[in-house]
Amino acid sequence: MSEHADNVAKIRHSAEHMLTMAMELLYGPDKIVMAMGPATETGFYFDFEPRNITINEENFAEIESKMQELIDQNMQFERIEVEPSLARTIFADNEYKQEWIAKAEENSEPVSLYLTGKEENLAAAKALVEQGKRPVLSELLVFVDLCKGPHVENTREIKAFSLLNVAGAYWHGDENNIMLTRIYGTAFPSRKELRTYQQMLEEARKRDHRKLGKELDLFTFSELVGPGLPLWAPKGAMLRNLLDEFVWKLRQQHGYQRVEIPHVTKKDLYERSGHWDKFADELFRIQTREGHEFAMKPMNCPHHTQIFDRRPHSYREMPQRYANTTMVYRDEQTGELAGLSRVRSITQDDAHVFCRPSQVKQEINAIWDIVHEFYGAFGFDLSVRLSLHDPEHPEKYLGSPENWEFAESQMRQLIQDHGVEFVEAPGEAAFYGPKIDFMGHDAIGREWQVATIQLDMNMPERFDLNCINEDGEQERVVMIHAAIMGAIERFLSVLIEHYAGAFPAWLSPVQAVVIPITADQSAYAQAVAKELNSHGIRVEVRDEAETMQNRIRKAEQEKIPYMLVVGGKEQGTHDSEQNFASAVRQHGNRSLGVLATSELIARIEEETPAVLRS
Repeated sequence: MSEHADNVAKIRHSAEHMLTMAMELLYGPDKIVMAMGPATETGFYFDFEPRNITINEENFAEIESKMQELIDQNMQFERIEVEPSLARTIFADNEYKQEWIAKAEENSEPVSLYLTGKEENLAAAKALVEQGKRPVLSELLVFVDLCKGPHVENTREIKAFSLLNVAGAYWHGDENNIMLTRIYGTAFPSRKELRTYQQMLEEARKRDHRKLGKELDLFTFSELVGPGLPLWAPKGAMLRNLLDEFVWKLRQQHGYQRVEIPHVTKKDLYERSGHWDKFADELFRIQTREGHEFAMKPMNCPHHTQIFDRRPHSYREMPQRYANTTMVYRDEQTGELAGLSRVRSITQDDAHVFCRPSQVKQEINAIWDIVHEFYGAFGFDLSVRLSLHDPEHPEKYLGSPENWEFAESQMRQLIQDHGVEFVEAPGEAAFYGPKIDFMGHDAIGREWQVATIQLDMNMPERFDLNCINEDGEQERVVMIHAAIMGAIERFLSVLIEHYAGAFPAWLSPVQAVVIPITADQSAYAQAVAKELNSHGIRVEVRDEAETMQNRIRKAEQEKIPYMLVVGGKEQGTHDSEQNFASAVRQHGNRSLGVLATSELIARIEEETPAVLRS
């Protein structure tokens, strides 16, 4: 983390303490019970349990005023560590804090508290804490909370903050737990940075994929089907298929073959792979009528190992490259589901390469090229993160230290060979191997983790995967995991917001609409559409009994790339039965003048990525 990012994180964490302090002073500890809240990448939040009181955004002016009043008093933050037993006494009336104390005790971690108040009051507050007493905020004006920190030294460093919105949040994201009130906020080192962020949020609200998905008739959710299980309307399904075909065409150029696998598996497969223990809480489990235990697959890689292992492979057949777009299923908690960004049925454009160690570089370089060609088509600038394991917690990972050292050094060298800047992220590796994560920036500057390449030496060990080398001996293979979009649902949530729903012509579910000015041109409009359709253009005729202006406005609202208006003039000037004329408007009310169908077809063809051109 850079020095600036580290400072911003401290400011946000400290602003979150100002929020909790203000809430208790305004509403009292009997009406507002403090649960928990962290700083986040974009701000902070805190969860409260309101008792006989409702908190909503109408309260923000009052809360922000109290926060500013406290900040202006130049309060200090002081950290102290206490025994868990003492912490239990201090927070005896708070079941949420008790749970966190128990967790720290179970992990043999120290319990740290932060005291926030004026310097002259901190000594008295600390003395009370050491006696197992929590200072009364309304009397001593020192706030005490469980916290690992870090914080700024003084509240004067909190230069600009804002509360953003209120939401309901189940405790631990579990719908079986109590619904808490979550207040979101953000903070920055300067008012200029805050204003820039607020403008970005306003733009993001306009681009919200949940709103646009409904307006553009792309997908829906059904209470009968269940939360986190999106249903795709024809236009949304078209988008998914176009994107999947794009990825497949790029992979096909590099020798990938399609495979297919079932959606359920015996418990045994995931026990062998290590996923059963690692993801036990995220599995949808199935008990057969014969008493066998199965699971809906939460990932595809173990299945693909069994395709590779179906027969012996000579070194001459290596690498084996398998591609498979298929759904996986994870029992995400209801409170954590969010539109397409986090769902329970996840479509992965998954691929696995089984190769010799000497082939790792060429295979990852090929995937790197696919990633850059794919994201280049959407105008994403990519940066690179190397996600490594955490050597302090080897119990979280599969495999030997030697395997991890080899895999991580290979990945680091590969990135360096590409001559790009990158950051290292210890603790962010998959549990079986390090990753190259590509980070994309969208049209309004937000960063998303998009494609990923993972180097896995552990799955081949667990499944005893080998090829026969030049000496006729068994040679352990290496496995490379590669997802270009990752989850199609999540990628589409990013893409919808990136384009604000106005997709480029090659990707738009409907590329053009033909609008006759009067009923007299309806037959001509159908002929224009037929000609376009014969060249693979996705086209509709809009000849409803309403004004031409209304039909144009609706097409504009639907963000259709091209509108072809045809009247008597256009009908009278077309030069052949295969080359019709129309007055063409591009989305955004840009007139392109009168074009022949051949000119429009050529234009759309030119906009289409080369690998997808007919």
